[in-house]
Amino acid sequence: MSETKVLLTEKEMPRAWYNILADMPNKPKPPLNPATKEPMVPQDLTPIFPLELIKQEASEERWIEIPDEVMEIYKLWRPSPLCRARRLEKALDTPAKIYYKYEGASPAGSHKLNTAVPQAYYNKKEGIKRLATETGAGQWGVALSQACNFFGMECTVYMVKVSYHQKPYRRSLMHVFGSEVIASPSDRTNSGREILKKDPESLGSLGIAISEAVEDAAGRDDTNYALGSVLNHVLLHQTVIGLEAREQLSKVDNYPDVVIACCGGGSNFGGATFPFAYDKIVKGAKVKLLAVEPSACPTLTRGRFGYDYGDVAGFTPLLSMYTLGTEFMPPGIHAGGLRYHGESPLVSQLVHDGIAEAVAYGQTAVFDSGVLFARCEGIVPAPESSHAIHAAVEEALAAREAGESRTILFNLSGHGLLDLPSYDAYMEGNLVDYPLPEENLKKALEKLPKI
Repeated sequence: MSETKVLLTEKEMPRAWYNILADMPNKPKPPLNPATKEPMVPQDLTPIFPLELIKQEASEERWIEIPDEVMEIYKLWRPSPLCRARRLEKALDTPAKIYYKYEGASPAGSHKLNTAVPQAYYNKKEGIKRLATETGAGQWGVALSQACNFFGMECTVYMVKVSYHQKPYRRSLMHVFGSEVIASPSDRTNSGREILKKDPESLGSLGIAISEAVEDAAGRDDTNYALGSVLNHVLLHQTVIGLEAREQLSKVDNYPDVVIACCGGGSNFGGATFPFAYDKIVKGAKVKLLAVEPSACPTLTRGRFGYDYGDVAGFTPLLSMYTLGTEFMPPGIHAGGLRYHGESPLVSQLVHDGIAEAVAYGQTAVFDSGVLFARCEGIVPAPESSHAIHAAVEEALAAREAGESRTILFNLSGHGLLDLPSYDAYMEGNLVDYPLPEENLKKALEKLPKI
């Protein structure tokens, strides 16, 4: 078998998702009801989620079977290829072996369809006719639009305003699949109107868009809410990435020294690394798990570990996580999918316990590596994925400096063919780095809820 591209057959696809909650030495503290501040019970979530997803959110079973209907749709693009970046290795003159798992081969162009399909399936099964959601850079909005289309459901997407204008073709793609797309903050909801009253020129944020989508879903009996990251069941569905990658590497008698993924809300990172975290926790594997985030929105590297709301209006449960505070407004960086104030409780706990690590980079260096990768390997990466590429480049250069072999695996979570205006800004020298001032961070963290 060629080591340049390692493929699996349909018969070798994972038949179950891996639930890391079964093996974590320290489980995250329970989510709290936003009204009572008491630990949530399943009934608290039934107004916006189907029962099966609520069960998955709390489950501690190690393996959760993938339904046949979901498997059939997965087969449109899964198993996704594992590729060795030989030309990048040569350009870096490194002894390291660099592999990437290419999730941009999905119909949505990103990893997000891995959870959009099961979420639409479980909602449809319980009679829900419409889903409301938020999206940052648009990958999640596109994926849920496609998934709802597969199951004959309506979809409304609240798209963060800065990305609504930066990423027009993702918005167009959502329209192709029949979705309604609304720039957030909007005058469609009470929470959106409140934000616009305070700041009519607001760029929007994922926290604001989540508030609008949750409010929308809670106000209609035929509608539920769907989330593209952060929650346990979302990261669970994404573990098909790491499960496939581990099997593919075994076919070429290899195992990674480091597994890398960008990290906004955590679904990309969790999906790529959790099966390897199992090896580390249960089998004692010596593997580094590295989450990469923007220095403009450094949740894991500079945020506070504690309880916070997942949205600006306080509709969501209080989650135990790393956070920059719901009032933190990230600058309009081009990696819109990473502009989130909080982090998955599962990922947060792993970082807090030292099982995973995190690093932050400015967007100029990230685009440098994204363009290098494109010129070497022929794939234009999404700005979010370029964060993982930059960390992989840094690891490969460190291996060269040390004169040691190293196997690097990163998740190329999406292509950047709909992000070309961002690349234009880079090529024209118009990208600006936004290192977060300490005073801004301190001000945002002062407003954290007292639990």
